[in-house]
Amino acid sequence: MKHLSFIALVIFTLFIPLRLDAAEFRYGLDVLDSDGFRMLAGKRVGLIANAASVGTSGEPGYRLMLRHGIRLKFLMAPEHGFSIDREAGQMVGDTSVTGSFPVYSLYGASKKPDPLLLISIDVLIFDLQDVGTRCYTYISTMRLAMEACREAGIPFVVLDRPNPIAPVPASGFVLEPSEESFVGVAGLPFLHGMTAGEIARWLQKSRYPELSLNVVAMQGYNRHVFADQLSGFRFIAPSPNIRDLETALIYPATVLLEATDVSEGRGTDDPFRMFGAPFVDGVVLKGALDRYRLPGVEFQPALFTPASSKFTGRRCQGVRIRITDRNSFDPFRTSVAILLSLQKLYPGELGLGRHAPFFDQLAGTSRYRTMVMKQRPIGEIVEAARRSVQPFDADSSDRFLYH
Repeated sequence: MKHLSFIALVIFTLFIPLRLDAAEFRYGLDVLDSDGFRMLAGKRVGLIANAASVGTSGEPGYRLMLRHGIRLKFLMAPEHGFSIDREAGQMVGDTSVTGSFPVYSLYGASKKPDPLLLISIDVLIFDLQDVGTRCYTYISTMRLAMEACREAGIPFVVLDRPNPIAPVPASGFVLEPSEESFVGVAGLPFLHGMTAGEIARWLQKSRYPELSLNVVAMQGYNRHVFADQLSGFRFIAPSPNIRDLETALIYPATVLLEATDVSEGRGTDDPFRMFGAPFVDGVVLKGALDRYRLPGVEFQPALFTPASSKFTGRRCQGVRIRITDRNSFDPFRTSVAILLSLQKLYPGELGLGRHAPFFDQLAGTSRYRTMVMKQRPIGEIVEAARRSVQPFDADSSDRFLYH
């Protein structure tokens, strides 16, 4: 009986969701902090960060550096600003923290670090929380910063952070060169499964071999679990409308609606988690989506009135997304089902043709939009995307820092 009890205990333990001990998991920032930022001693430093750039203690990285006597010359902030209070696409000006410390915008007149600022420092550090979807612009900010550092001849350091949805495999169409833009960094799948540090290494190898790059890796990170399974991980909203990890997981399923005439839920309490428009019938749309029998998700009819963005002050019908099993939920397949359903029910109102350039930049290709407009089967679209990922997987088999 004792042996049976032990076996039962082992079996039970195997089904407990993995959660790493707080003493084991550390952000790249924590790793640097643990030895007093020794690698930065005596150097003049610039830091790309925002209010979500904190350690496991919750203390902002820039304060940790200043407390250790690091010669931090300035901060630079991406889209949404350092305080993460600007909406998507809203230009951000230069500002300051603590009333005097300068914060230069990387989402204003220019999205690339100013060469005149870079000549005043010895190293530029990047410490931003990405969300795992290619069209999220923090990775584009990183790419432009890498390019600027290569041109200025100064080192670039990435303090790595988890990809919150890393267990989702690489999926969606790989970006085609013709669609490269600030919402699409070169050659990545729509869902890439990589951390910022891993992407930086991949970019250096493919684009910036002359750049001096140092990725400060996390400790205790497991890319096979969602970030909230890491003890010590703090989900601080990296932008105003990605408010929790579940939204980050749903985001790739609904973000392409930004390039349509359907609301993606901005201006409501549940951005990206529900969508609709005044011309949509929520019950009919739910029925169309249910017929796809998508894994790990269910749809509920929803009524909402956006306070901003599309259809401000107008009553909309649509559906709300609820994830029932995050491990089987497939964001890209769900995206395909949503777009196919809306195009079939509302071909004149959805506006894929009217918004084609922006949609194709977000999607990384015109093929996705064309196949949706032609109402190709969901399996055919998913398979086409899978085939586009295969060469990326083969050519970038060494892209992971963590196993």
